Amino acid sequence: MGLPSGKSRYRHLVAQLLLVEDDAAIRGALIRALTERGHAVTSRPSAMTALQHVLDSPPDLILLDLGLPDLGGYEALRMMRAITSVPVVVVTARDDEAEIIRVLDAGADDYVVKPFGAGQIDARIRAVLRRASGADPGAAGPLEVGGLRLDLDGHEATLDGATLDLSRREFDLLHYLALHAGQVVTRRDLLTHVWRMPYGGADKTVDVHVSWLRRKLGETAQYPRYLHTVRGVGIKLSPPP
Repeated sequence: MGLPSGKSRYRHLVAQLLLVEDDAAIRGALIRALTERGHAVTSRPSAMTALQHVLDSPPDLILLDLGLPDLGGYEALRMMRAITSVPVVVVTARDDEAEIIRVLDAGADDYVVKPFGAGQIDARIRAVLRRASGADPGAAGPLEVGGLRLDLDGHEATLDGATLDLSRREFDLLHYLALHAGQVVTRRDLLTHVWRMPYGGADKTVDVHVSWLRRKLGETAQYPRYLHTVRGVGIKLSPPP
């Protein structure tokens, strides 16, 4: 699954997670990766044991695989929704659009397709927990990344003191990347959170807007300053060295 081991430092609150996954190898890799990122992880290999755990000790968030041995993940999700409002992130190898829609409509808060990196699942967990708590990641004031400064309230972006002439979509794209500065953001994440298309869309949409944004930032894909493409993964916003 590409979940690296090793010590890392992350600055966010510890979350009590319940991982429902029957594959021992995947379960172990996720537990290690999420523990390293500051979370407290309890795991259960089946739907029924997970439901009992939710009743006995409700977690902050549930990571739910759909391919469970005793009960289908969709049925397990519906049963969980009947007893708790705890956020549920579905983690599965199934990428069928109809299934994604069905699961989200049944009450899942997010849907992550395997394989995925540890950083991506950690970021999605934090995003769901922020939404569940009502926290506004942009409420602390303007964002600054190197010479970039973004004011969400004023819908204004400047680079080295000069105002950038951005369309609304370009501003939203830059703002989302700035919220996740230093992290690789996938095209699927951008389509979901910037374009509001949670069930997929054309990657070219993201590529075209990134190209326009590069031009206004005075850079190119060959000579990036702020926007760095990680081939096969996504885009990372980071300040120039």
